[in-house]
Amino acid sequence: MRRSLLSLPLAATLAFGAVAPADAAPKPVANAPSGPSAPVWPYSVLPGFDPLTASPTPARLTSAPRPLKVTYTVDGQTRTLEDYLARTAQGLVVLDGSAIVKEWYAPGYSQDSLFQSWSMAKSFTSDAVGIALAEGRIAALTDTVADYVPELAAADYGKITLRNLLRMASGIQWNETVDDIPLHVGSSLGAQSTLQLAATRRQGWPQGTRFNYASMDSAVLALVVQKATGVPFHTWVQEKIWQPSGMAGTAYLGNDSRGNGLGYCCVYARNRDFARFGKMMLDGGVVDGRRVVPASWVTEATTESGLNPRYGLHWWLDPGEGYYASGLGDQKIYVSTRHKVVIARTTLFNPSEGETLPALRALAAEVARTRTP
Repeated sequence: MRRSLLSLPLAATLAFGAVAPADAAPKPVANAPSGPSAPVWPYSVLPGFDPLTASPTPARLTSAPRPLKVTYTVDGQTRTLEDYLARTAQGLVVLDGSAIVKEWYAPGYSQDSLFQSWSMAKSFTSDAVGIALAEGRIAALTDTVADYVPELAAADYGKITLRNLLRMASGIQWNETVDDIPLHVGSSLGAQSTLQLAATRRQGWPQGTRFNYASMDSAVLALVVQKATGVPFHTWVQEKIWQPSGMAGTAYLGNDSRGNGLGYCCVYARNRDFARFGKMMLDGGVVDGRRVVPASWVTEATTESGLNPRYGLHWWLDPGEGYYASGLGDQKIYVSTRHKVVIARTTLFNPSEGETLPALRALAAEVARTRTP
């Protein structure tokens, strides 16, 4: 039985976030979006938000559903896509080219619902960096944080290179399970900005020597983008990614209540637009003939970066199959380069995360198998 978001306890909401049906009434919170399709913000400890407005020329997607018989095996058991969705998901969009070949929502949700990205946002941050690099706003990935954020020049983060932030190899002491909570809650309450929090972190081992997943690295990258481009992080994402990618809906990007984009999380958007983002990447960074992300960045960001064979530059890798953006609770934007398929899959919480990649691989393979020559 699915419980209303507002019945979730505070701890669960902090951990897994809010997802709203299209007709949910938003709870008033400072800086929160409003309107019939806005997310529900049940607690003020969630971050403030900046809007990412829809493109005036949305990338067209056509509805072309077709029967897909998807089975996969996990722990010796054969399972079906229908069972997987019923147990673990709230929304799914599958693209074969520009055709939506499958779209599914749990009861109470629809194509107009806004879903929380959590750390899928890190892949948006990656592309924001890549575009700034191509435009010369960032000179090189070997530059340090202090080259762009002088406020961190005396801090340990100041000496970290941008490449090591992107590949989660900063060497800054960080336990994602423990440290992400004060980062998220503290910055959202306005107690400390992400800049102030970054200044408190200390080096634990030499940068570039160990993969250690750290949301703070992504928050610092967002600060770098803001300083390098001279505009707020959400403005850069709006002007360089959201609108050029032809997003059809308005989304909301989390900030730290001091005006700094979080970078590590919190894009509330429709599943179709998450899928559009994946399709832009699959198409080499191009949408409707428009160059959005440099082709060289698409390649570099989705290539193993030296310390973790399953991680590029803020994109996760599925070797031999493709790559994906991934978020807490098992959110996924899965880009199957093998089968030329994009899958956006969202949920509140998935207790069976080990199933997701086998299920998505099988789904992509079935879309390719049923493709008309």
